[in-house]
Amino acid sequence: MGYYRTVEANVEVAMDRTPAPISLATARGLPWKPGRSAEAFVDGDLEIRFTPRPTDGPQKPHQRDEVYVVAAGSGFCRIDGTLTAVEPGDMCFAAAHAEHGFENFTDDFAIWIIFYGPLK
Repeated sequence: MGYYRTVEANVEVAMDRTPAPISLATARGLPWKPGRSAEAFVDGDLEIRFTPRPTDGPQKPHQRDEVYVVAAGSGFCRIDGTLTAVEPGDMCFAAAHAEHGFENFTDDFAIWIIFYGPLK
């Protein structure tokens, strides 16, 4: 029984840190600099960021795995030379150190960026 109480207590602590939902409108208002993304949530090795306007073309490869989720607009995601059309709801995965970027996207293009895991 003690084990379950410990697990329940840890779940309660984790729930206390759960961020409120962030709407697309709220995310668009997060502070960011052109060519950079805005921090939305960080916890341990999970980092969620948002950018209403990513850099067009190749990005600097990162040291962590990344998941991109298209929030608005459309364009193309290039990962290790493979170009894929993307639209809202689509997800792209870029492994650590992979060449990647977005190209030819619409003016309203916006993405969620999810970094996770250890540096590689």
